[in-house]
Amino acid sequence: MMSSADDPNTTSRQAGAADRYRLPAETRLGRVSLQVADLQRSLEWYESVLGLRVQSRAGSIASLGPHGDPATLVELHERTGARPSPPKGRLGLYHYAILLPTRGDLGRFVAHLGAVGARAGASDHLVSEALYLRDPDNLGIEVYADRPRAEWQRSSGELAMDSLPLDFASLVDAGGGSAWEGMPSGTVMGHMHLHVGDVPTAEKFFVNGLGFDVMVRSYPGALFMSAGGYHHHLGANTWAGPGASPPEDDDARLLEWSVVLPAEDDVSAAAANLGAWGTATRRGVDGVIVSDPWGTALRLTTAAGA
Repeated sequence: MMSSADDPNTTSRQAGAADRYRLPAETRLGRVSLQVADLQRSLEWYESVLGLRVQSRAGSIASLGPHGDPATLVELHERTGARPSPPKGRLGLYHYAILLPTRGDLGRFVAHLGAVGARAGASDHLVSEALYLRDPDNLGIEVYADRPRAEWQRSSGELAMDSLPLDFASLVDAGGGSAWEGMPSGTVMGHMHLHVGDVPTAEKFFVNGLGFDVMVRSYPGALFMSAGGYHHHLGANTWAGPGASPPEDDDARLLEWSVVLPAEDDVSAAAANLGAWGTATRRGVDGVIVSDPWGTALRLTTAAGA
């Protein structure tokens, strides 16, 4: 028997109603796949600066994750000589964001970056504290720690977020003087942030179609979305400018990112809702693959396929 989650007429009704389809509260993000110019160069940077460990390498592909943890966070695909991402960026990746388990972990990471002479941007976002880096191909990365959810505040009907100066001294103190030993067990992919062509189209695709909730829409040129009340699993911005174009095959770029859902029924429901909004989906070995309006690939999967 076909369940309501598999019935496209049901999901279409949900999409057009006040009780529209929404992603489950347990939704999280999985691995990101990146195309890089020189795999060995990237692996050295990802290990020595970012603190991930190489889990496996086969030919031109390598997987990386936290220390003492089987989860894969980043998969690197070499395309020899790929062009680096331009300073202003292209449609697609703005940054992917790695979430550390504690503020102390972020403090130890801050001290580590100072010790190795790595440059990083920084912001206090009220809900989190964050550092921003660029890998050897100029692909954007955020490393952050959340503040307790009980401390998050709302303003004018939405979650209060900002970009304020980061208190580096306090963060380093939180590290307790312990040495950084790489991304610790429990580190996860916290959120994805994309350059898009326009915010209304992004909202239609990611909110009405995929099923995220809008958390912040007042930030200039950006929209922040999540499932289950998180501050954001996804950001979409137009900061690359009106003339921004998608990356080409020979560019360093985001190949794919993934949304991990609790069960196969949830994958089917999300895919059906996207289909009801006119988005083509295809079933892959590990989940459903869909491209957003600007050509960035997204995989809907479960923990078994992540």
